[in-house]
Amino acid sequence: MDHLSEAARLRRGAVRLNRRLRQERGDGSLSPNQLAVLGYLHRYGSATPGEIAAEERQRPQSLTRVFAELEAEGLIARETDTVDRRQSLLTLTDPGRRALERDMAERDAWLAEALGTLGETERGVLDLAAALMERLATVEVPVRRD
Repeated sequence: MDHLSEAARLRRGAVRLNRRLRQERGDGSLSPNQLAVLGYLHRYGSATPGEIAAEERQRPQSLTRVFAELEAEGLIARETDTVDRRQSLLTLTDPGRRALERDMAERDAWLAEALGTLGETERGVLDLAAALMERLATVEVPVRRD
């Protein structure tokens, strides 16, 4: 069964909501790449730059500046990996956790207000949709080569 029209509608909705959530962030907010790094470390704990880059589907070199900025701001700490001394291990610091939580709180506050404009059934549908979107984000679909 062809799901292209459903996929396009879902993508458009997700993109528009994501764009609006970015607009609701305060001045001096973290960049999307900084948020991605802090979010990864918050979810999974300490990691190598390569692990973070792989999860974000970027090359480690592409995130080098981001890692350096976050480290300079004290939002992450870099240590030598005890298992492989050639690798560095990045860890979220307490100030980094607070910065991430502050950023999320700004967007959550707007979204909570927006959800208040919907009915109970609509909010229930969105709650279910959120769980399904989380699940979709982890699906590995083989690349078709036609």
